[in-house]
Amino acid sequence: MARRFRGESHHKVDAKGRVSIPASFRRVLEASDPNWKSGEAPELVIVYGDHRRNYLECYTIAAIEEVDAKIDALPRGSMERKMLQRLFHGQSFPTTVDETGRLVLPAKLRQKIDLEKEAFFIAAGDTFQIWKTETYDQEEAAKTEEWLDELPDDFDPLVFLDQQKET
Repeated sequence: MARRFRGESHHKVDAKGRVSIPASFRRVLEASDPNWKSGEAPELVIVYGDHRRNYLECYTIAAIEEVDAKIDALPRGSMERKMLQRLFHGQSFPTTVDETGRLVLPAKLRQKIDLEKEAFFIAAGDTFQIWKTETYDQEEAAKTEEWLDELPDDFDPLVFLDQQKET
């Protein structure tokens, strides 16, 4: 099983779009890049997606290859395959972590999510997301709080894991 990203953090974005990646995230990127060697820059793919996506999703090479294999398994010419290719191949940006542990986010990506001075990184299993802090607080954090508020005070979310259907 591949290593997972864990945690969240805030990082400054400079005028050139450079932002430091959390050190623990860099270790996962290295471990999940089959071509990575010590002293080299690990690769990743940033999927920015369509107009509804207001964050950047960063895939390890292993994770994006898994997505690619599932897309490739769909029938050629099917609408699903065409749309997924557009969303994951076309609306993505392959890149590397620089020698100082930073990503350089192109202006197009920063503009898409209105990212200026500070980025919020949050782990999402085998991917991590980059958000504008205020957008995350207003949208995603609010959704989580709303969901939790609907549950009883003594509710343990781990019970959802036991409800998974066995295949």
